[in-house]
Amino acid sequence: MFRVPSAGEPFLDLFSSGRPALHGSDRFTAAQIEQIRRTVRRAPEVMVKVTGGGQSIGAVRGHISYISQHGELEIETDEGQRVAHDAQKALVKDWHLELSAGQYRAPRGQTETRRTVKLVHNVVLSMPAPTPPEKVLAATKTFAREKFGLKHRYAMALHTHQPHPHVHLVVKAEREDGRGRLHIDKAMLREWRQDFARMMRDHGIVANATSRVVRGQSKGAIRDAAYRAKGRQSSTALREQLQSVATELSKTGTIRDPAHSRLAETRIAIVAGWMGVATTLDAQGEITLAGDVRYFAKHLPPVLTDRERLAAALVQHMQRQRASDSSNREHRLRERSNEFSR
Repeated sequence: MFRVPSAGEPFLDLFSSGRPALHGSDRFTAAQIEQIRRTVRRAPEVMVKVTGGGQSIGAVRGHISYISQHGELEIETDEGQRVAHDAQKALVKDWHLELSAGQYRAPRGQTETRRTVKLVHNVVLSMPAPTPPEKVLAATKTFAREKFGLKHRYAMALHTHQPHPHVHLVVKAEREDGRGRLHIDKAMLREWRQDFARMMRDHGIVANATSRVVRGQSKGAIRDAAYRAKGRQSSTALREQLQSVATELSKTGTIRDPAHSRLAETRIAIVAGWMGVATTLDAQGEITLAGDVRYFAKHLPPVLTDRERLAAALVQHMQRQRASDSSNREHRLRERSNEFSR
C-alpha cells in the first residue's frame, strides 16, 4: 500500500468534480477521453491565479493604475464600458468600497475598530504563446460574466507586453446585494481553471486544465531572472539557497535532497495511475490513445526537488557563462592576431 502525499488536490485529478471519478470506473465518457487525449498530447495549459487583493481603497486604485499601465490602456468593466485614465478614479468610487470595509466594524465597546478585509480580488487568466490575445480576452469576458455577472462588480485589462497574453481581472469581494463575500479556495481555483479551459476551447483554442503532478511537473523552471535577483541582492532567501547549493556542488559535485525519495514514490503512483488509464482505454477499444498514454507515462519529466532543480539551473547557467566567456576570449585572440598580421 502507498499513501499519496496530499497537496490540496485530488490524486490524478484529470476531470472536473462534476464527472465520474477515475477510480472505480471501468469506462470513460467521451468528454473524459478527450481530456485524456489533450493531456497526453500536451495541449496548452491555462493559468488562473489569484495575485492578491487590496485591503484599502488606495491599494485598489494603485492596482487599477497598474493593470491600465498607468493610463495607457483602457479598462473594460462588467457593464461593457471602456474606461480611460481620467475616469478610473471615478470607477473605483462607483464601487463604494468604503461601505464594504465599514460592514466589518467590531461590536460597540470593543477596542478593535475594524477587521481588515479584502476589498477586491486580483485574478490573472493566461495562456501560453502563441495564443491570440483577442481569444484570451474573449474567453475571459465569458468567464467573468458567468462567474460574477450581476453578483460582483469587476473590471479587466488585457496585457500583451509578455510572450504569454494574459488578462488582469479585478473583482469586488462584496456581493452587490450585500449578502455575502467572494472567498476563493483551492477547489474553486481548480474549477475556474477547468471552466476557463472550456471557454478557450469554445473560442476555437485548444486548451487544457490539469494539475502539474498529473503531468509529472512540480514547479516552473528557474529562470535567469533568479540569478539577476541574486546579483542585485534583491532576494535574500534566494541568495542563501543559491549559496548553499553552490557550496554543496563545489564539495561533492552533486546534490542530495531527502525530499527526492518522497517525490519518487509519488511519481511511481502517478505512472501506475496512467497505466490503469491505458488498460481501461484498451478495454474500450481506444488502442491508439492507450499507446499514447503509455508513452506519455514513460516520458514524464525527471523527478526533481526544488533544491535539485535549482542546482541543475545553476549548472546550466554556469555552463552558458563559461561558453560566453570562451567565445569572447576567442574573439579577442582573433582580433589581436589580426592586428599583428597588419
